[in-house]
Amino acid sequence: MARQGLSRALVTAAWLAEAVRAGRVGAGLRVLDASWYPPKERNARQEFKERHIPGASFFDIEECRDKSSPYDFMLPSESHFADYVGALGVSNDTHVVVYDGDEVGTFYAPRAWWMFRAFGHKEVSVLNGGFKNWLKEGHPVTAEVTQPTPAVFKARLNRALVKTFEEMVQNVSSLKFQVVDSRPEGRFRGTELDQGLESGHIPGAVNIPFQSFLSETGHEKSIEEIQEIFREKKVDLSKPLTATCRKGVTACQIALAAFLCGKRDVAVYDGSWSEWFHRAPPHYKVSESKRSKA
Repeated sequence: MARQGLSRALVTAAWLAEAVRAGRVGAGLRVLDASWYPPKERNARQEFKERHIPGASFFDIEECRDKSSPYDFMLPSESHFADYVGALGVSNDTHVVVYDGDEVGTFYAPRAWWMFRAFGHKEVSVLNGGFKNWLKEGHPVTAEVTQPTPAVFKARLNRALVKTFEEMVQNVSSLKFQVVDSRPEGRFRGTELDQGLESGHIPGAVNIPFQSFLSETGHEKSIEEIQEIFREKKVDLSKPLTATCRKGVTACQIALAAFLCGKRDVAVYDGSWSEWFHRAPPHYKVSESKRSKA
């Protein structure tokens, strides 16, 4: 997967372990643990305190978001993001590597990766295989929490990478861009609840569950395999594409997968199904469960 070296969208555990060993984690290289779990299942911050990659800081997605929004994990303001990541020692010249501890390999890290890119940062990578494989390969961990020297980060939102509800509504009729939904098939089709919400999808959307892009070990599949997945779903990577999901998290896996194939302009519908369910008119919510009831 040589092309990944050019994009640096992914780094291997071996590469990061060597950087840690060589003492390169610092102002020029920051490692961020972007884990998040449902509160009743796991405590991401506590797990970080118990063990993490040496030199890493905790990127709290609960803190780095728009808390005034009724929807989960919406992007914060430019100033909020700049202040938050600056406090973690990230400047505009820092290479940022993000990871998470989810059992699938990578879950929330692509969301942090996309957030950095949305705010204009180019040097950001996801740890391929996540913390799960870092541990499996026997790389070092620590409970020591590093206090990074604060830095100045200037954020400028790239609106081309973010879609609003209004833009998604307009696209239902205009079809200016393709829409790929990364949720499990049952939630996309409307045959199972979506974390408490009635499920379904946006008209015209194509379903590619995000785990389709991950191997059994939790690593990203090869570029050739990713390209074939898009081809099978008739998604044209030469044309505009927007990703969506339940709350704007796994949609970022679509953006990452496309990025690895050379498509760097995939937008994410930040509100995703959480917003669409509450705001879209009934006939803009496609669901098999509604048809079966009728």
